[in-house]
Amino acid sequence: MKKLFTLMAVAAMFAMVSCGPSAEEKAAAEKATQDSIANAEAEMKAAEEAAMAASAAAATPDSAAAPADSAAAAH
Repeated sequence: MKKLFTLMAVAAMFAMVSCGPSAEEKAAAEKATQDSIANAEAEMKAAEEAAMAASAAAATPDSAAAPADSAAAAH
């Protein structure tokens, strides 16, 4: 009985392994991976653009103040 149970368990394991993912499932997993990469790249690009915009906004008051200061000093 013990040998029969072991044989059935081994056969079941081989059956499960041989099934594996289908080509459709592999394609879906690859598409999900590519979508995830695209989303991460889009988020990084948006963060970089936001940082550049914040940097430009922070630089604007300094550069706007410089001509005013030089104009005041010229008088």
